[in-house]
Amino acid sequence: MRLTKNLLALIVLAIGALWSLQGIGVVGGSFMTGQSQWLYVGLVTMLIGLAGLVWANRGRN
Repeated sequence: MRLTKNLLALIVLAIGALWSLQGIGVVGGSFMTGQSQWLYVGLVTMLIGLAGLVWANRGRN
């Protein structure tokens, strides 16, 4: 179960990173490229992914 939570959190984190990079124009080929709102959406998504990683691994010694 912990592996599944970690994988889901990492996927969310990766999607957020992709959206952020598209928002600042580093990754092209999408309607999101160069649109600054996707930078912010991506950053929030990355924070959610990080929170998911913390939650998935809490209590681990």
